[in-house]
Amino acid sequence: MSSRPPASGGTVPADIRFVADSDDPRLLHLVVDRVVQATIDLDDPSHLDAEYMQRMSYLVDAMAPPKRPLRVLHLGAGALAMARYVAATRPGSYQQAVETSPELVALVRAEAPLPKRVKVKIRYTDAREALEAAPEGSYELIVTDVYDRARMPAHVTTVEFLGHARRVLEPGGHYAVNLCDGGRMRFLKPALAAMGAVWEHVAVMAEPAVLRGRRFGNVVAVAADVELPVDVLRRRCAGAPFPCRVVEGAELDEYIGGAVPAADGSAMASPPPPASLRSF
Repeated sequence: MSSRPPASGGTVPADIRFVADSDDPRLLHLVVDRVVQATIDLDDPSHLDAEYMQRMSYLVDAMAPPKRPLRVLHLGAGALAMARYVAATRPGSYQQAVETSPELVALVRAEAPLPKRVKVKIRYTDAREALEAAPEGSYELIVTDVYDRARMPAHVTTVEFLGHARRVLEPGGHYAVNLCDGGRMRFLKPALAAMGAVWEHVAVMAEPAVLRGRRFGNVVAVAADVELPVDVLRRRCAGAPFPCRVVEGAELDEYIGGAVPAADGSAMASPPPPASLRSF
């Protein structure tokens, strides 16, 4: 296991494309290796179809008064679904996205271009390198959604990586990450332990079956040095079309148990999704 594996997403897999939703032609799915990586609504950028992105949006909505612009760093551009959401709900936000694949960005610009009012600066570099080079206290929110062929690279989960993220956040800033795992949670728990080693407050939003390892799925984890809006997150998660739980505090500590925080030199990438999730 390398402390600095090759930059994630450095080459575009052969099977990468946009697929129109069979039930709603407004929706476009970004599919990589037959797995949906992101979904965007061409008519309404505030509509997030993916459940994990909806959960991330709950933090975006709660961390500042409505419509107040934010300074956001997106690690992993994808289809820029979350950047579109921030621009739609918080006009005037300053946003930068980090992506290693110019080909992926070219595909997005050609087949799912950003609305004219959405401004996102894109840097072509590795997420870790971008954080290390970023000025201290330059963002209010960092969103990490970095995947290479449907797996999250180890080097964006470690204590060292998260330490850079904390340095780049302004005081009171928030961090959000899309993690995925299943089974024994040998990837998820060390990643969460690393977040707990860096930030005072950590919470996760996920379905109980995923947290118990009974099925593979996404877990959204959020962190900050200030109190998280846990009550708001719980209400939003409970009222979602697909409800999920919010776990934090002593309950989260018990869940993580004795997992050793992910660190450079020992961290592992997330497991690949099962064949049953490769639907395209």
